[in-house]
Amino acid sequence: MPKSQLVELFAHGLGVIEEARLEFGPGFNVLTGETGAGKTLLLGALDLCLGGDGSTSRHAITANMRAAAVFALGDGTEMVLSRESSTSGRLRSSLDGVPSSAEALRSIAGELIVIHGQHDSLALRNRSEILRIVDASAGVSTVVLDTTRTALLEARRMRDSLGGDATQRERDLDYVIFQIAELEAVAIASPVELDDTLGELTRLTGLRDSQATVVEVVDQLDADSDGAVLSLFAQAISRLPASDAFDPVRGLFRSALDQAREGVHELAAMTDPDAFDPAALKDLEDRATVLQQIARKYGGSLASALATLDRLIVQREAQVDATTRLATLDVEIGELEQRERSLASEALRERTAAAEALTAAVRDQLPRVALPHATLRFEVGGEDGSQAQILFTPNPGLPEGPLQALASGGELSRVLLALSLESVHEDVVAVFDEVDAGVGGQVAQQIGECLAELGRRQQVLAVTHLASVAAKADHHFVIEKSVEGGRSSTSLRTVRGEDRVTEIARMLAGDEVTVESRALARQMLETSS
Repeated sequence: MPKSQLVELFAHGLGVIEEARLEFGPGFNVLTGETGAGKTLLLGALDLCLGGDGSTSRHAITANMRAAAVFALGDGTEMVLSRESSTSGRLRSSLDGVPSSAEALRSIAGELIVIHGQHDSLALRNRSEILRIVDASAGVSTVVLDTTRTALLEARRMRDSLGGDATQRERDLDYVIFQIAELEAVAIASPVELDDTLGELTRLTGLRDSQATVVEVVDQLDADSDGAVLSLFAQAISRLPASDAFDPVRGLFRSALDQAREGVHELAAMTDPDAFDPAALKDLEDRATVLQQIARKYGGSLASALATLDRLIVQREAQVDATTRLATLDVEIGELEQRERSLASEALRERTAAAEALTAAVRDQLPRVALPHATLRFEVGGEDGSQAQILFTPNPGLPEGPLQALASGGELSRVLLALSLESVHEDVVAVFDEVDAGVGGQVAQQIGECLAELGRRQQVLAVTHLASVAAKADHHFVIEKSVEGGRSSTSLRTVRGEDRVTEIARMLAGDEVTVESRALARQMLETSS
C-alpha cells in the first residue's frame, strides 16, 4: 500500500467555487469538465494546502477562502493541511487544525505529493532530484562516501584549529608554560588576598604614621610633669573632703582615674618601636605590589587571574595533546583522501551505469507518451557523478540540450510521466495537470494507459480534456459551471454508470450528445474495464 493517499480536497470561496468537496479513491482518479469550469482553481486550492504561494489562483482568493487537503498515511492515521484567508488578505496555515506556516506545509507536502503541471514540473528542473532519480533507479548508495567526506572535513577542520607549523606551535606552548609558571610563582592564596593585604597594610601604615601624635597624647595625659591631665585629676580627687559623705564619689573618680591610666598604658604600648616589624611591613608592601601587577596583567582581579591559570593549565594539556594528535593527523587525512577518491570513483561508475540503464528504459516509454521522435539522455559528471542532468531533443537532427531549456510545458510533463513509469515513487501521490495537452487519437489512449498503469502502483490524479484518458480512470469526477442570476458557480460530482457514459460522450461530441457518441463512450469504458 502506498505511503500516502489524498482522500479529500475541500475548497470554499475560491473564484467561481463557492464550496467543493472531492473524495478521492485509490488508483487512477480523473477530473474532467468544460474549459473555465474551475479545474485549474481546484488544483490551485490543492497547491495552497501544500504551502504554495497561490500564484495560479491569487486573483480568485476571497476574504473568506478556505482550503483543506486530507491525506491518509501508511500507518493508518490522517493528516490535514489547510490554508485560509483573513480579512486583511493574508493567508494563514494550519496542520491538523494547529496554526503552522507555509514553509512547514511545503516541507511536509514534499513527502506526500508531487504536482506535475505543464509549466512547473520542478522535479525535472532540480539537479538534486534528478540525481535522486538516478540513484534510486539502480539502488546507488553513497552513505559510505558521505561518511568519509564528513570525517575528512572534520579532520581538516581539526588540523586547522590546531594552527601554525611545528615551530609556531612550540612557541605558543612555551608562552603558555611561561604564563602558568608566572601565576603559580605568585601563589595567590584566594581571590580576596589583595583586598586583605591592602587592608592590613593600610592599618599598619596608619598606626605607624600616628606614633608621634600618640606619644604627644600620652604625655599630655600622664607625664611626669605636674601639668599632666591625669596628675591634675589625681590632685583634684585628693582635695575632696575626708568626710564619709564624699566616699562614693571619691571611689567613682578613682575608678575612672585607674581606667584612664590603663588606657594611657595601652597607648604607650602602641608607641613601642618593638611593636612594629619594618621588615613585615615591607613584605606587605611588596606582596601588594606583586598582586596588583598580576591582577592588572590577567584580567583586572585576582579572581580573573586564578581563572586564567585554570584555563591555561587546560590549554597546556590540550596543546600537548594536539602536538601528539598532529603527529598522526596528517597520516589520517592522507588515508581519508585516498579513500574518498576511491569511493567517489566507484560512485561515478555506478551512477554512469545507472544513468545509461535509465536512459534506455525511459527511451522505450517516450513513444507511449506522445514523444516518438524525441531523444532523452541522463548524464552524470563530476568526480562522484553527482552533477546530474537530463539532456533532451524533441526532434531528430536537432542538437540536444538541458531538458528544462528545450522541452515545452506539455513535453516536460510527458517526460515526467515516462520517467514515472520506470522509476515510480510509490510513497507519494502523483498529480498530472493536462499531461495530454496537444495530443489525441491513439497517442491519447496510450497516455491514458500509462496513467492507469501508474495508478496501479501509486495514487494518481489527472486533469484531462480527453475522453480516451478519462475512460481509463478508476474514479471519475466532473466539475460543471452554471450561471444563475448573472452569477457563476460550480458544482462537483462523482460520475458512475450512465452518468459517466454521458460525460465521456460529452467529451467526445461536445454539448450535443448523440446516440453514436454514447455508444462509443460505452465501448471505451467497457474496453478499459
